[in-house]
Formats: sequence, structure tokens, C-alpha cells
Amino acid sequence: MSFLQEKYQKEVVPALMEEFGYENHMTVPAIKKVIVNMGLSEAVQNPKVVEAAVGELRKITGQEPVVTRARRSIAGFKLREGMPIGTKATLRGQRMYEFLERLIYVALPRVRDFKGISPKSFDGHGNYTVGVTEQIIFPEINYDEVDKIRGMSITVVTSAENDDEARSLLTKVGMPFRKSAAS
Repeated sequence: MSFLQEKYQKEVVPALMEEFGYENHMTVPAIKKVIVNMGLSEAVQNPKVVEAAVGELRKITGQEPVVTRARRSIAGFKLREGMPIGTKATLRGQRMYEFLERLIYVALPRVRDFKGISPKSFDGHGNYTVGVTEQIIFPEINYDEVDKIRGMSITVVTSAENDDEARSLLTKVGMPFRKSAAS
């Protein structure tokens, strides 16, 4: 069991039960899955870019990513239906907790001028998305082997009913949210 999983069960669940008045620990919001997505707009001109991105995402997540393909053709972008345009990995269970642990305690603090992640990136249904501009913040990526700096979006899907519950859950788990000027 990872440190984050243990922290969730021993500290976060009781704190959330007290904060929101849950009767049963099974109704407490939990993190269901984490989706790591890399959009590759340059893959339209150079299909070999996808292979490099898949390799990097495999190192970061610890599992085989899926290549995402265009659903429809867009002439203005020289994009045809079925062309590879990105790669993503969906993490659940133990891998999800290990990835979140590395993201929170290792990768995010390595971002230049890091002051915290935006507390406004919730979708209204209790899910949170953070954009990372460089894949090299992850320790698994060797800077010398990187052909191009790529960003990625990381979506944390929770079982929370609303954004307040999800924000409280992620804050208690350790997500470094930026302190707003008002508080």
C-alpha cells in the first residue's frame, strides 16, 4: 500500500466524514482514476512523434499508453479521420496512487517558479484537470534523451458530488493548490 493510499484511509476519510457529515465511510468521496493525456499536434506532419510520446508516457505512468486518433477530418489542420493525434493512459488502483504521489511530492515542486496549481480547474462534477507544460519535471524522463518539450493534461476523476467536496478531498490528500489573494 502506498503512502498516499494509507493517508487517504487513515486521515482523509475521517476528516471528510466530519467536515461534510457523512454517515457511512463508503459515501466519502474517493479518487477513482487519473487520466494522463498528451496531445500531439505535430504528429500530423511527423508520425514518428507519436512513438517518442508513447515511450515517454510509458516511463511516466508505468503502463502502456493508448494512441488516440482523430474522429473526423479537418481540412484546415490537414487532419484526416483516423490519424494519430495524441496518446493517453488511464491509471487506477495502486498505479494511480503511486503516480499521484510522484506528481504531488516530486514532479510539481520541480516546476520553475512553482506557487501552486490553480484551484479553479474543476469541471462542476468533482473532477480536476491540471496542465503540465513540460514532461521533464518527472524524474523518469532523462533530459538528454528528450527530442522536444511536450506538455500534458492530468485529470483526476473523483466520486465527489460537487467541486467543494472534490477540492477538500484533493487538498487533504496533499494537492498543492495556489493560495488565492482573498484568503
